[in-house]
Amino acid sequence: DLTLDPNTAHTHLSLSEGNRKVTWRENQSYPKHPERFDGWYQVMCRESLTGRCYWETEWSGRADISVTYKGIRRKGESYDCRFGNNEKSWSLWCFGNRYSACHNKQVTVIPAPPSHTHRVGVYLDWSSGTVSFYKVSSDTHTLTHIHTFRSTFTEPLYAG
Repeated sequence: DLTLDPNTAHTHLSLSEGNRKVTWRENQSYPKHPERFDGWYQVMCRESLTGRCYWETEWSGRADISVTYKGIRRKGESYDCRFGNNEKSWSLWCFGNRYSACHNKQVTVIPAPPSHTHRVGVYLDWSSGTVSFYKVSSDTHTLTHIHTFRSTFTEPLYAG
């Protein structure tokens, strides 16, 4: 199971349900921490990921579903601190019925038919250097491929 790390959570993100749910809220009274994101509304999970892993994320409004190296920049509002806008992270940006895949400032807009599902499955195969995103249907739990990133991972990844 993945749990969100409160030490990385931006102060406008509220964690609940045993640190398994994140919601945008008014400013939270988190203590200062060197690992906290202070520009972009982002949070990372505690658990490092290697090998083969699968998890699902449910979202509403908009969400960036990502994997990142621990060393991503966290301070400031520059774009290289945002998931997907640097060489340290791979991200699926979800908003409405649209998706964009982003790594190292290279954005791929994904044409997607209208859907009522807001659940995304992520499959990481660390040793083969792939991270794949799937739309998960709410009724049949069928997986529909959205995008796969191919890379050579050099250190453990963290879900974000």
